[in-house]
Amino acid sequence: MNATPADTVKKRRRTVSRKVGASDPATDKVNEARKSTSRKKNSHNYGTVAIIDEVEQAAKQSDVPWVDISLYSSTDMNSNDVSLEEMIAAWKDGIIGVGQEFKNVAEFRDALQKYAIAHRFVYRLKKNDTNRASGICVAEGCSWSIHASWVPSDQVFRIKKMNKAHTCEGESWKAAHPAKSWLVSVIKDRLRDSPHHKPKDIAKSVLQDFGIELSYTQVRRGLEEARKQLQGSHKEAYSQLPWFCDKMVEANPGSFVKLFIDDDSKFQRLFVSFHAAIHGFKNGCRPLLFLDSTNLKSKFHEVLLTATALDGDDGAFPVAFAVVDIENDNNWHWFLEQLKSAISTSQSLTFVSDKEKGLTKSVLQVFENAHHGYSIYPLLDEFMRNLRGPFHGDGMAALPASFLAAAHTVRLDNFRMFTEKIKQVSPKAYNWLMQIEKECWTNAFFKGELYNQITVNIAELYSNWIEELWELPVTQKVESLGCKMMELMHKREMDSNGWTTKLTPSKEKKLQEETLDSLAFKVLFSSDTVFEVHGDSIYVVDIVKRDCSCMTWELTGLPCRHAIAVFSRIGKSVYDYCSKHYTVDSFRSTYSKSINPVLDIFKPLDEEDASEVKQVLPPTTPRPPTQLKEKQIRRMDELKRVMTCSRCKGQGHNKITCKEPL
Repeated sequence: MNATPADTVKKRRRTVSRKVGASDPATDKVNEARKSTSRKKNSHNYGTVAIIDEVEQAAKQSDVPWVDISLYSSTDMNSNDVSLEEMIAAWKDGIIGVGQEFKNVAEFRDALQKYAIAHRFVYRLKKNDTNRASGICVAEGCSWSIHASWVPSDQVFRIKKMNKAHTCEGESWKAAHPAKSWLVSVIKDRLRDSPHHKPKDIAKSVLQDFGIELSYTQVRRGLEEARKQLQGSHKEAYSQLPWFCDKMVEANPGSFVKLFIDDDSKFQRLFVSFHAAIHGFKNGCRPLLFLDSTNLKSKFHEVLLTATALDGDDGAFPVAFAVVDIENDNNWHWFLEQLKSAISTSQSLTFVSDKEKGLTKSVLQVFENAHHGYSIYPLLDEFMRNLRGPFHGDGMAALPASFLAAAHTVRLDNFRMFTEKIKQVSPKAYNWLMQIEKECWTNAFFKGELYNQITVNIAELYSNWIEELWELPVTQKVESLGCKMMELMHKREMDSNGWTTKLTPSKEKKLQEETLDSLAFKVLFSSDTVFEVHGDSIYVVDIVKRDCSCMTWELTGLPCRHAIAVFSRIGKSVYDYCSKHYTVDSFRSTYSKSINPVLDIFKPLDEEDASEVKQVLPPTTPRPPTQLKEKQIRRMDELKRVMTCSRCKGQGHNKITCKEPL
């Protein structure tokens, strides 16, 4: 009685249903609503693994006790030691025949439903109580039947009659619709092996393993229920947040955790900064923070706001994060206020963020002595999106390199040179760029500490973590983020134990490269502290002010090749003039503290704790923006791109159709 995917189409009463890969969402919603209602009305009964819509209707008309006996434990579905094929083969022998005995009717039902799955047929129980159970194949006219009853004298439930022969040729299985509980148990076993299964993958595996074709909606709902049973309710997790916040601080004394709930008891914001992260930032990192956001991809559309520093080896160091209901100015301002309270430092801080987030005002309001710059790569993307012809000289391809060079250089004359190159190619691009505050995107005009990090892109750290955590409830998601940070800090601490240099590996390598380049220079004394270094050009080095006229030393915190030539000439150690943030000792101080997990996060609250828990509702889910193709989305200030000929520089045609004489 083998079934093919085509066999699942109903023959006696065809109804349209959207299978995976098909497209009829409206009809599918109607069908799913009807099936859901039907299942709810018969939820007090037990059923076979597959229930046919026609049979359900017949049951209501004849008052026959139709059953759903797919409520066996999901742990029976699979195990680490038994393959799926071996498991189903064992189910085939679950019902042997007349005389077979069971402890009770529940054990008999369990064996019968597995037997039906293994032999690919659908049955219904005409009689079904604690003392007797009689079943027949649902296919009209099929001869298969079974009857079992309780034997008081032997205290067993025994099969009295059974006809194993089917005359339906698998008709019952061809029209099968899996019961939700059975589908959920199957999905749970797959999630245990890989928690990131997609509905399409699950539907494909169920079709291959059981011969049952499922709609996308069936699998998605089963997936939601399976995750709820394995991980807990996403909705109920919000009410655990007050308790969970207390537990985080209890496990990590000195941490800063702040939960904000609105007047309607709805979740709005949660800020977390672990003591280990605060200590690491204040004792080992440069006073530099990158602000960013990441969509948590959850059903309630929360957003993760983050503040990330850089350690002495230029590795991303998470300082604080917040889960908020929506990304807006108010939530960012609140996040910055909590961050200020958490790190509590008198140092002048430098912040870097995406220009489009518009955080300059909030940063300078909350941190009075701070400086703010734009992350250069999102700005470059915006610059390229706004490019409009005509283009001259080297053409549009030369613009990104000139843009990055202008942003990176610390010399004003070089900045003017690179921006002039942009102007020669496209005056429109030059004018667009000059409208942006130069002190926010260029090293040459930036007023804060430079650190050579305005061009760094570190947004991937949290994005990679979220890819692994997006399906978890909010409490488990926050705990998992803490565990990711815990593992990161421990690994880097262990790695640094094997370092034997004075500087971190990346800075030591850079210093050695500069040392080799310094050998060709000639050093002249101007005073005991000021020197002239001659090479292709002449540079002035002041070892007291720790600067060089090339400005690289001031930009990076590492002595440049000209300064290293001076130190070699006067016999001083170059390491005495390196930023303390790049030393191995400072790196180890960054990771000297550890984050402790909340041990009983997965345990249910006892009655005393549960009674004290304040109900917290999920945030209001914002309406998602209309999904339009990128070609259809244009900014208000963007004009339609005009075709420019690369041959004559004229507009409205290309070089292939160009007819202009040259």
